[in-house]
Amino acid sequence: MSERRANPIGRAATASVPRISLGGLRLAVLDIEQTADFMIDVVFPKRRVGRPLYLTSANGEVLARCSTEPMTGRLFRAADLINADGQPLVTVSRLKSPLPLPERVATTDLFHVVARKAAAAGLTFYMFGADEAENAAAVANVQKMYPGLRIVGRSHGYLRGKALREKIDEINALAPDYLWLALGVPYEQAFVEEFTPRLTNVGVIKTSGGLFNFLSGSRARAPQWMQDMGLEWAWRIWLEPRRLLWRYLTTNPRALYLLFNKGQPSSTDRARRG
Repeated sequence: MSERRANPIGRAATASVPRISLGGLRLAVLDIEQTADFMIDVVFPKRRVGRPLYLTSANGEVLARCSTEPMTGRLFRAADLINADGQPLVTVSRLKSPLPLPERVATTDLFHVVARKAAAAGLTFYMFGADEAENAAAVANVQKMYPGLRIVGRSHGYLRGKALREKIDEINALAPDYLWLALGVPYEQAFVEEFTPRLTNVGVIKTSGGLFNFLSGSRARAPQWMQDMGLEWAWRIWLEPRRLLWRYLTTNPRALYLLFNKGQPSSTDRARRG
């Protein structure tokens, strides 16, 4: 991996974020509003230099995969900030830590908070990922919801080789404040590792999983009561049993073991980059 150039603004901001170690990863102790404010503060009013900040999210499946897939674990641990996108992570942190996670920070919710703040500040988005139809529908819906938001470009996520490299250079020339990257784990994390050196004019890369499916309207969120109880995974299995049943049957037990046995949270645990 190419060495990242220093970003004094970003490093100072990320170093100030409290974190706890849980399930083998170090998670930001921030709620949705605080995470959105962090994302705004690192690019406005003074832009970062050298490289984009890399933000990602972890849930039970991610914890399990990081513990069994060395490459996936390495890619996640390289992030500047990891949010907890899973209610079980929040619940266990409240049982174990004097500094618990305040709430689940789901990217599907965070996106809207950042979009409102970015529109008000005149900041820009680029939306990369999903297939062409999903991407186009997601962007069209976002533009309707936030008419003041500047979306400087979009692309589906199925480019390869020369076409992908040219698209990366195009994104860098557009210099968006936020690149929302929806390719799925671990492809979006691997994308960050490979292309960060070519995206020096981008402010923040936020990995986004299935975000565009929700923005396009092709996939529905779980009822709020299921989200609150940490059962959104059950809703997803009900919607896509063939694809997800075995995945959750194998990852959920391991995730619970890791949450209770891997990493003792501490109120003094802070990020150290470098």
